[in-house]
Amino acid sequence: MRFQRLRLSGFKSFVDPTEFRIEPGLTGIVGPNGCGKSNLLEALRWVMGANSAKAMRAGGMDDVIFAGSGKRPSRNHADVTLTIDNAERRAPAAYNDHPVLEVVRRIDRGAGSTYRINGKEVRARDVQLLFADASTGSNSPALVRQGQISELIAAKPQNRRLILEEAAGVSGLHSRRHEAELRLRAAETNLSRLDDLTQELEAGLNRLRREARQADRYKKLSAEIRALQGALLYARWNEARQVAEGLRAEARQAAAAVEETARAAARAVGAAAEADAALAPLREAEAVAAAVLGKLAIDRDRLERDAEALAAEVARGEAELVRLDADRARETQMVEDAAAALARLAEELAALEEGAAQAPERLPELEAALKAAEAQRQAADAEVERLAAAVAAAEAQRRAGAARLSEAQGRASRAAQARDRAQQELERLGPLEDPALAPARTALESAEARLAEARAALEAADEARGAAQAAETQGREAARRLEDQLSRLTAEARALAQIVAPQLRGGFTPALDAVRPERGYEMALAAALGDDLEAALDPAAPAHWAGGEAPPASWPEGARPLADLVQAPPELAARLAYVALVSQADGPRLRQQIAPGARLVSREGDLWRWDGFTAKAEAKKPAAVRLEQKTRLAEVEAEIEALAPRTAEAKAAHAAAQDAVRLAEDAAKAARRDLPAAEQGLAQARLTTERLAREAARREAQGQALTETLTRLETEAQEAEAALSQVQAELGAAAPETRLAEQLQAAREAALPAREAAAGARSALELEIRERDSRARRLAGLVRDRDDWRRRADAAARRLDELEGARTRAVASLDQAREAPAGLETRRQDLLDQLAAAEARRSQTRDALAAGESARTEGERALRAAESAAAAAREARAALDARAEAARERLIEIADQIRETARCEPEALARRLADEAVAIPSEPGGMEAHLTQLERQRESIGAVNLRAEDEARESAARLETIQTERADLTGAIARLREGIDELNGEGRERLVAAFDVINGHFKTLFETLFEGGQAELRLVESDDPLEAGLEIYACPPGKRMAAMSLMSGGEQALTAAALIFAVFLANPAPICVLDEVDAPLDDANVDRFCNMLDEMRRRTQTRFIAITHNPVTMARMDRLFGVTMAERGVSQLVSVDLRQAEALAAE
Repeated sequence: MRFQRLRLSGFKSFVDPTEFRIEPGLTGIVGPNGCGKSNLLEALRWVMGANSAKAMRAGGMDDVIFAGSGKRPSRNHADVTLTIDNAERRAPAAYNDHPVLEVVRRIDRGAGSTYRINGKEVRARDVQLLFADASTGSNSPALVRQGQISELIAAKPQNRRLILEEAAGVSGLHSRRHEAELRLRAAETNLSRLDDLTQELEAGLNRLRREARQADRYKKLSAEIRALQGALLYARWNEARQVAEGLRAEARQAAAAVEETARAAARAVGAAAEADAALAPLREAEAVAAAVLGKLAIDRDRLERDAEALAAEVARGEAELVRLDADRARETQMVEDAAAALARLAEELAALEEGAAQAPERLPELEAALKAAEAQRQAADAEVERLAAAVAAAEAQRRAGAARLSEAQGRASRAAQARDRAQQELERLGPLEDPALAPARTALESAEARLAEARAALEAADEARGAAQAAETQGREAARRLEDQLSRLTAEARALAQIVAPQLRGGFTPALDAVRPERGYEMALAAALGDDLEAALDPAAPAHWAGGEAPPASWPEGARPLADLVQAPPELAARLAYVALVSQADGPRLRQQIAPGARLVSREGDLWRWDGFTAKAEAKKPAAVRLEQKTRLAEVEAEIEALAPRTAEAKAAHAAAQDAVRLAEDAAKAARRDLPAAEQGLAQARLTTERLAREAARREAQGQALTETLTRLETEAQEAEAALSQVQAELGAAAPETRLAEQLQAAREAALPAREAAAGARSALELEIRERDSRARRLAGLVRDRDDWRRRADAAARRLDELEGARTRAVASLDQAREAPAGLETRRQDLLDQLAAAEARRSQTRDALAAGESARTEGERALRAAESAAAAAREARAALDARAEAARERLIEIADQIRETARCEPEALARRLADEAVAIPSEPGGMEAHLTQLERQRESIGAVNLRAEDEARESAARLETIQTERADLTGAIARLREGIDELNGEGRERLVAAFDVINGHFKTLFETLFEGGQAELRLVESDDPLEAGLEIYACPPGKRMAAMSLMSGGEQALTAAALIFAVFLANPAPICVLDEVDAPLDDANVDRFCNMLDEMRRRTQTRFIAITHNPVTMARMDRLFGVTMAERGVSQLVSVDLRQAEALAAE
C-alpha cells in the first residue's frame, strides 16, 4: 500500500480544506515556528486511530477541532481523509477488492469520533489493524515526532527496550503476559486467602460446636430458673398484698387523729390574731419617731461633708497657684533660649552665603575638558578594535586550514584503521557454530521434563490433600454428631440427677426414692400410693412405712398385679399386693369385682377403690413426675454407656484424618516449593540456550556485515588519501602574518594615555559637583533650624499670656473658698437641738411597742404548740400514707414483674404453678438461695451464642464450598503458569531475532553517518531479553568505545538517528515522517543525515516526509511544502517541486 494524499478540514489550525500530497521520494515541510507544521504529522497519526489526547498535544480529544481565532468562529467538527493506493492488493481481505482505499476519521464536538473506509463505517480497531498489517500505524517507529530523539537519548535502558519490542511485535505479547501474571498473582492471593479462611473456618466450627453445647445447658438452666422465679415472685406478691392491707387500716386511724388536732390549732390561731391586731398602732407610732430621727441624722452628716469639701477646695487653690508660678518661670526661660539660638543661626547663614558667593563657577570648564578627553579615547579604542578584528580574521583563516588538514589526515587514518580492525575482527570471529549450543539444548529438554514432573507431583499432592480434607470433614462431622448426642445425654442426666436427688422430709428420705417402676407405669404407681410415697422408710420418722403381712389378693380377669411391674422395698409389699393394673376402659367394670381393700389403677393415672371411690387422671402428680424422671435417668445412663465408646472411636478416627490432612498439606507444600526451583531451572536453561543461539546468529550476521564493511572501507580509505593531498596543496602556499599583531600592540600602547586623561577629567568634574551639593544641603539645614526656633519663641510668648490669666482666676476662687465656713457653724447648732427632741420621742414609742409584742409572743407560743400537735398527727398520717403507697407500689411492681416475666396475672400464675406441681414457699429466703445458686451456674457458663448450632451448620457448608473453590484455583494457577511460559518463550524468540537484525543495521548506519567508527547494541541488566535493558555503545572515529551517555550532544543525536533508522529498516513502513530530527545537528552531520535519507529512499519504497528548519535539508528534498499563518491562528499550505524547478532552470 502506498500513501497518496492527506486531506484536512477543521483539524487544529487547518480550518479550511487543505490537501497534502504524499509523493515518492523526499518531501520537506518548512515554515516558521508555531505555524502548524507538526499538525500534519498529528493529523496522519490521528486518522490512523490514535486515541491519546496527550499524543495530540491536547487536553481532550475535542481539542483537535479548530477552536476559533480573532476573525473566525470555532468549528463543531473536524475530519481527516487519507487516500491509499492499493493497486498491489496488499490490504486486508475485507478491503482488498478496491484499488484505492479512502480512510476518513471525523469528530463532532461532544459526540466522539467515527471512522469510515471507502464510505463504510468501521470500528477504530478495524482501522488500527488495517495499518498494522501494512507495518505502520499511529505508534509506528517510522513516525518520529518532535523531541523523540532527545527522549531516546535521555531514556533509561529499560525504556529503550520498548523500541525493540515495537519492532519485534511483542508489545501485544507483553500485555497478554502482564494480564496473565496479574491473574496468576490474584489466583495465588486468593489461594492463600482460601487457606487462611479454611483454617479460620475450622477453628470457628470447633468453637461453634462448643458454644452449641453451652447453649443447650444454658437453655435447661434457664427453664428451671424461670419456674423458680415464678414461684418466688408469687410468694413475694402475696406477702406484699398482706402488708398493704394492714397499712391501709393504720392510715384510717391516723386520719381521725389529724382532724382532732386541726380543731385545736384553729382556736389558737384566733387568739394570736387578736394580739397581733392590738400591736399595729404601736408599730406605726414607733416607725414615725424613727423616721424623724433618721432624717435629722442625715442632715447632720450632710453639714459635716460640706465643711470637709470647703477645706479641700482651699488646699487645691493654693496648689494651683504654685504650679502656675512654676510654668511662668519655665516659659520665660524658653523665650530667652530661642533668642540666643536665632542670633547664632543668623551668623552661620551669613558666613555660608558669603562663602558660596566667593566660590568660582568651574563646571563648564571641567565638562569641556572631559568631552575632549573622551573623544581622544574613543578614537584610540576604535583603532585598536579595527586591528584586533583583522588579526582575529587572519587567525581564523589559519585555524580553518589547519582543521581541514587535520580532518583530512584523521579521516585517512581512521579509514585505514577501520579497514585493519574490520579485517582483524573478521579473522577473530572464528567458527559460526558454538559447540556449547547442543548441550544447552539437551539441558533445556531435561529442565522441561523436570518442570512437567514437578507440576504433576503438585497436582497429585493437591488431589491427595483434597481427598484427605474430605475424609477429615466426614470424620469431624461424625465425631461432632456423636459428641453432641453424648453431650446432650450427659447434660440431661446431670439435670435429672439434680432433680431426682434424695429430698429429705424432716431429715428422713421418702419411700419415693426407693421405688423403681418400669417405663410407662409411673402414673399408675403414683395413683396407687399417692401422697403416701412421701412417708419415710425409717421407723424413727413420724410418718413411715413399717411393712406388714397381707394374704394374696384375687384379681378378676383383665387385672394385673402392680407389684410385678414395680421394684419396691419390702415395707411396701403389703400395700402393692392390693393394687392391680387395668386398662382405662375396663376400670369401672372391674371395680365391682375386687375384694375389700383392693385398688385398681390405669397407666394413665386413674384410680378405682373397692369402696366406690374413683379419681380420674388429670394433671400429673408430683410423685408421678418424679418417678418418670428417675426412669428417664436410668435410660439416659444406659444410653451414655453405649454411646461413649463410639464417641471415643469417632474422635480417634477424626484425629487420624487430621494427621492425614497435615501430611497431605506438607506434601503439597513440598511439591509447591519444588515447582519454583524447576521453573527457575527451566528459565535458566532457556536463557542459556537462547543466549547461545543468539550469539551464533550474531556471529553469522557480524561476519556478513564485516565483509560488507571491509569492502566499503577500502573505497573510503582511497577517497580520504585523495582529499588529504588536495588540502596539503592548498595550505602549502599560505604564510603566517605577524605585521598585524605588531600594529595591534602599538595601537594598544598609544590608547593608554588617552584612557588615563579621560579618567582624570571625569574625577575632577565629579569632585566639583559633590562640593557644590554639600554647601546647598548645609544652607537648607540652617534655614530649617532658624524657622524652628522662631516657632518655639512665639509659642512660649502665647503660653505666658495664658498663664497670667489663669493665675488671676485662681486667686479669686481661693478667697471665696476661705470665707464660706462661718455660715455652716450656725446651721449645725440648730440641727443638734432638733436631734435631741426626736431621740426622746423615739424612746417612749419603743417601750410601748415592746409591751404589745410580749403579749403577742404568748399567743404565738400557744399557737405553735397546737400546730406542732397537728403537724405530728399529719406526719404520722403522711408516714402511714407513704408506707401504704410504697406497699401498693411494691405490690404493683411485683405484679408487673410477674406480667413481664410470666406473661400472666398473679392469680393465673398461682394456678399454673399448682398445675405444674411447683411448691410455693411460705418463706422465700430458702428458694432465693437455690435460685441464686442456679443463676450462678448459668452465669459461670459465660457468654452464650444461642445460634451456635445454626452457625455451625452454615460454617460447615461454607467450608465445603471453599474446598471446592480451592481445587479449581489450583488448576487455574497451573494453566496460567504454562501460558506465561509459552508467552515468554515466544517473546524471547521474537525479541532476539529483531535485536540481531536491528543491531546489524545499526552498525552499518553508524559507520555511514560517522564515516567510520564502531557501534553496537547490547542487552544489559539481565540475562533474560524480556527483562533486559537496551544500551548503546559507540566508538566515533578517533575515540574509545563508550556508552552513548558519555558522547557529545551532536554525536548522541546522530547515534539515536542511526538507531531509529535501523529499527525502520528492520520492518520498512510505507511512510516515514521525521519532525525536526536534524535540529541538533551541525551542517556537516546534516549532510550525512541527508545522504542516509537518499540511501533509504533507494533501498525501500517508503515515502519520506521531513519537517525541518535547516536549509541544507531543504536543498536535498525533492519537493517542499510551506506552512504559513498569514491570518493569525489559521494555517495554509503552499508547495514547490524542487526537481521540476531544477529542470526548468537547466532549460
